[in-house]
Amino acid sequence: MTDGPDPHSDPSGDGPSGRPLPLSVRLLGAGVRSARSVTKAAGIDRAVESAAEEAMVAAIESEAVERALARVIKGPVVEEAMNSALESDAVKRALIDALDSELVDEVWLRLLASDETQRLVERIAEAPEIRAAISAQSVGLIADVGHTIGNGTKRADGGVERLARRILFRKRRTEPTDRAGLVTRAAAFGLDGLIVNLCFSGLAAVAALIASAFTGNGNGVSDAALAVGTTLWFVLGSVYLVGFWSLAAQTPGMRFLGIRLDVEERGLPLRRSLKRLLGMFLAIITFGIGFLGILFDERRRGWDDRLSRADVVYDDERALAPWARLEVPASAAQASATTKAPESRGLQPQRVAGSSPS
Repeated sequence: MTDGPDPHSDPSGDGPSGRPLPLSVRLLGAGVRSARSVTKAAGIDRAVESAAEEAMVAAIESEAVERALARVIKGPVVEEAMNSALESDAVKRALIDALDSELVDEVWLRLLASDETQRLVERIAEAPEIRAAISAQSVGLIADVGHTIGNGTKRADGGVERLARRILFRKRRTEPTDRAGLVTRAAAFGLDGLIVNLCFSGLAAVAALIASAFTGNGNGVSDAALAVGTTLWFVLGSVYLVGFWSLAAQTPGMRFLGIRLDVEERGLPLRRSLKRLLGMFLAIITFGIGFLGILFDERRRGWDDRLSRADVVYDDERALAPWARLEVPASAAQASATTKAPESRGLQPQRVAGSSPS
């Protein structure tokens, strides 16, 4: 196939091989060069370029090109290209270098120091969901601490009871019981006494401050004031115990350690609560003799339990912390069982021939 005329060829008429070109070719080349010179001088070439440029812009801005680009972006080609780019070592090194650069540190510092970030933190902290979650976690933590302490006192109940029965040559308990023992009940009573003392101390401090402001006497507490204070302390403690027994069938100390009164209603009736208070007072003034039944009676009843006809039992349905109720996912449980199965098979004792199973 013969090549066409080269506009940049030698005007003398020699071809690439040094042979002279035919006359027709030389005339055609001269015509092309003349036409180019004319169009350049007349500005036709610039007009053609401008028209071509406008045509390309109009084609790119057309709806057909937009639809084509959208199809390409939604297609698998772009996704494959992005996955290939993310998997390449060069892109990984570039991203790591960018994250380690001082520019990123400066951007983070300015972002954290901005007023918008501060307002965002304040809005998150003031959200009711955040406050409710913090309150639930705090209550759950206290419940978990009480649950742990209650388990310890529950074990101590059995140990103290066995020791007391052994010392006094009493019959040992043959079956476990759900009645609360002496250690747990004493710990709950001590916690309730601490709460009553704190409340009374606060009220006494306020009363002393008011009295000193009106009387101007700061020399100390008189005998009459001491007697009145002691009476008020007993009244406050009695109201505290009777109120919680009647309203919730357990005091805060009992709830913390996981014990309650064995009643079907929400709380113990007021008359039975007063009888229980009387039985506890009689057991205390007799130097604790009324509480010996908690150690030696099969139902662990003291005088207060007998008078009120309400035993103290362990509360196994109390609420625990949210994280204490988390269940292991089925997949994780199956994986754990699969990994432990070979070990358990390897640890099974082998029976010696002729020996009986234990």
